Amino acid sequence: MDPLLPNRLEPGDCVRLVSPASTPERANVEAVVANLERLGLRPEIGRHAFDRLGYLAGTDADRLGDINDALRDPTVRGVITTRGGKGAYRIADQLDFDAARRDPKLLIGFSEITILHLSMLKHVGLVGLHGAAWVAELHGERSAASFERAAFASDEITVHSQPSEPTAVLTTSGQASGRLIGGNQDMVAIANGWTLPPLDGAILLLEAVNLRLGHIDRQLTMLTNSGAFDHLVGIAVGQYTNCGPDTTTQGEWDELDVLRDRLGRLGIPILGGLPIGHGSNAEAVPIGTLASIDVEAGTLSVASAVK
Repeated sequence: MDPLLPNRLEPGDCVRLVSPASTPERANVEAVVANLERLGLRPEIGRHAFDRLGYLAGTDADRLGDINDALRDPTVRGVITTRGGKGAYRIADQLDFDAARRDPKLLIGFSEITILHLSMLKHVGLVGLHGAAWVAELHGERSAASFERAAFASDEITVHSQPSEPTAVLTTSGQASGRLIGGNQDMVAIANGWTLPPLDGAILLLEAVNLRLGHIDRQLTMLTNSGAFDHLVGIAVGQYTNCGPDTTTQGEWDELDVLRDRLGRLGIPILGGLPIGHGSNAEAVPIGTLASIDVEAGTLSVASAVK
């Protein structure tokens, strides 16, 4: 399916903040709203954004209703998720794909929100932004600048591998070009078989948080054995945050050893060390557009998510 690009955000645009997964902290949302207003946008908060039902931001119907209302509202030009957490996978196949096709809007989020990006790509081809409406005072200047660059301009995005990122040791050699698809490893694995778009000819983006070694191993083994990885052309590895061994883990392996063992056998270029994910100075990156990795140069270049 050809990429479907929304318009870039512009001052005066209305954006809707919704919570498709877990409940955000109100103070964090207020800081985001203030920053969006500083950028000239008109932020609105979804009706159920602060609801609580266990670990969810309200019922499935209410969380789904908020995001679908935003997709259907012609005055809304961007849909910004307040956080990840848990629960977006419950509603990923019930998004209003027809509304998204008729009036494409920029969907912004990462972590749990990866499964919404994947579902949009599978059903509509809608390109999204793996990242958040980061605020410099809370998340750092680099993260905030990367959000603004990706959401407000249609320039190509280039992310440089950082030697200080632990996954940099996974880097191999070579170059590859293809659509960048993926994001959070947990969500890529959960989507497999029902809302994961075909990965043929794609560069797979992977990042994770709070996964133990067995989880990383099981998920990547399942994805490989299912055939999902058969026709990948490259892998871009971001931050694996808080993913080390725990007290029940035996042996000397850490998360990097597991990743090297599972991904290395695919025999395709791997670029690690990318500041994408849940770690410090994370950068926003388009999901679903044409990308290239140059392993020797240490760069991931991605076509804009907006036009």
